Amino acid sequence: MTRIGLISDTHGLLRPQAIAFLQGSDHILHAGDIGDPAILATLSRIAPLTAVRGNNDHGAWAEALHASVDMVFERVRVHMLHDLATLAIDPHAAGIGVVVCGHSHRPAIDRRAGLLHVNPGSAGRRRFRLPIAVGELVVDGDAVDARIVELDG
Repeated sequence: MTRIGLISDTHGLLRPQAIAFLQGSDHILHAGDIGDPAILATLSRIAPLTAVRGNNDHGAWAEALHASVDMVFERVRVHMLHDLATLAIDPHAAGIGVVVCGHSHRPAIDRRAGLLHVNPGSAGRRRFRLPIAVGELVVDGDAVDARIVELDG
């Protein structure tokens, strides 16, 4: 079994509650709008880290990040990008089982035609009245479950 911590839209703020939640992850995925390369350094000390560039990530450190990535955990292929509206592949044709995104700051888990979409929401500064949240994927062979956890009451 593999636990993958999910975080997005930190916008330069890595909350202690998010760090605590991500402890024990086998891998961490950051779905963009990181805001500060120090966040990547901190997360990579917890577990192996994969991050994508968000629309607010600028500078040489951000240019080194890809706009999207594909990874395989056990037998589940995961595609991650920042803004779902920019999805440039057919996930079904590519054999993708999970699409992870950020951008909207709205945490969501949605299964559509066998494809799992997960947006862990924003772990950074509050936007409007949206919750502060993180998430996780738990992969067991070719099965995957997702969970979102709000970090504030």
